[in-house]
Amino acid sequence: MTDLRTAAREAYIYTLPLIEVATTRARGQKLGHQMGVFAHVRALATHKHRAVTTPNNDTLYSTAQIDLSAGPVTITLPPTGDRYFSLALMDAYTNNFAVLGTRTTGPDGGVFRLVGPNEAAEGWGVIRSPTNHVWALARILVDGPHDLDAAREVQAGLSMQGPACEAPGPYAARSADWREYFDAAAKLMAANPPPATDLAALRAIAPLGLAEGFDPARFSEAQAAEIEAGLAEGRKAARGGGGLAGTDFVEGWSYPSARLGDFDQDYAYRAAVALGGLAALPPAEAMYMRAAAPDGRALFDGTKAWRLHFPAGAPLPVNSFWSLSLYEATDDGQFFFTDNPLDRYAIGDRTPGLTANDDGSLDIWIGHQNPGPGREANWLPAPAGPFALFMRAYLPKPDLLEGRYRLPPIEAADS
Repeated sequence: MTDLRTAAREAYIYTLPLIEVATTRARGQKLGHQMGVFAHVRALATHKHRAVTTPNNDTLYSTAQIDLSAGPVTITLPPTGDRYFSLALMDAYTNNFAVLGTRTTGPDGGVFRLVGPNEAAEGWGVIRSPTNHVWALARILVDGPHDLDAAREVQAGLSMQGPACEAPGPYAARSADWREYFDAAAKLMAANPPPATDLAALRAIAPLGLAEGFDPARFSEAQAAEIEAGLAEGRKAARGGGGLAGTDFVEGWSYPSARLGDFDQDYAYRAAVALGGLAALPPAEAMYMRAAAPDGRALFDGTKAWRLHFPAGAPLPVNSFWSLSLYEATDDGQFFFTDNPLDRYAIGDRTPGLTANDDGSLDIWIGHQNPGPGREANWLPAPAGPFALFMRAYLPKPDLLEGRYRLPPIEAADS
């Protein structure tokens, strides 16, 4: 039988996504969000937005938390034309069980019926969730400041209808002590039973008694110390898991696992993404790549100048758009935009004024100091301290998805 320390470590890793989604739901409640109703964020994310780690600055977000135990809901998607749009439907464990939008359902919108795991329903347009708790997250491309009003019109056409219900919870956050944390995890697992294919993992964490309803009083002082130590190990493991893009780097970039966004039994990766890239899309929808500095470190020094050079004839192969985002890192492994003089948080193929070199190549200049008048249009400002770089490629082409195309490494600007 698994010892309590190991069981606590593995249980933290297994349940962290449940806790993070519940925490996100609670934050929405404090902002007045109602269950089963889309809340629309009508401005692009900036350094002031810290509700969800690793946000993008390319799309408007619309979000809804759903409890299907109250009954099915109907989702209406608006026509989107050529504009990139996706609505990710995530279960309580952060798996994307469906992504509606440009890639899958097309530009004309539609009406879909979302049902819970035990609901009797069939036919075209029915989508079954593996869990009763669902997070619906829409991304709507904004093609620059001039396009914001038009994007908002598309956003306004997104709607949801279903029975009224109260938000489940409250539940403890990931920073809670072991008693509160595992009590919350047990309640969330009861509301969202794990799949049968997780039986091996559930047996490994069985000594904690989560399936029976967690009772911390049954553990001795020595056992409590073991559980506390295991929880600490789980937290450390999740922070070191690499988040969105993993930990294996190829020519200065890490690439996402094929399991991103639909994790199957890769619980460690799922936990790392819940902490460092919550609500990530699967690779077919968007690929997230993280850059490493030339010395191998995952954080760059903002006091130095850096360059990303795309050779002529070798652009990122995407069917939609690409965007390089810069984030400051928090002590607990999350990433947020940083304040800067240009109010520029990302740079990409849609950035106004982006200028190619005479030979057709493209340079992106990255650093705290302005690189000069001739380069400012291609400048991604950085803080004076450490920062992280993530590349997003929406609707990647096969060459990128299958690893035949590799991003050029970030290099020192004077190299």
